[in-house]
Amino acid sequence: MKKIAIAGVLLALTGCVQVDNYQAVIKHPVPSNLAGYWQSKGPQSRMVSPEAIATLVVTEEGDTLDCRQWQRVVAVPGKIMLHSDSYYNVTRKLDVYPLEREGTTLEYDGMALQKVDRPTVECADYLSKNPLESKLP
Repeated sequence: MKKIAIAGVLLALTGCVQVDNYQAVIKHPVPSNLAGYWQSKGPQSRMVSPEAIATLVVTEEGDTLDCRQWQRVVAVPGKIMLHSDSYYNVTRKLDVYPLEREGTTLEYDGMALQKVDRPTVECADYLSKNPLESKLP
């Protein structure tokens, strides 16, 4: 029992954010420098293959699309949550990823993303068939 209590305290101290109900998450608008299309450049250790591409779409109103592709496209909509002055992307699968911008790089799920003018053709195709609630950047 002591181990569980200690683990709970350590988890609370690390600043981890847990979401149990996607519908209960309040969508938060983002600063203009965070809105847009973000894409991985080159191999990323968090991806399945060096050829895999990660794209994150963020609207100013706080809607998101986490779109990853390699041999197929896996796209998961989400929304931005503000917690303790930090922005997090909460996906419909209840994954919670902090968004940390340093200069022109966005740190997301252990990957370094760069701002691009548009998503990949595959992610744009997904968006055309499954539009986000708010307008795209």
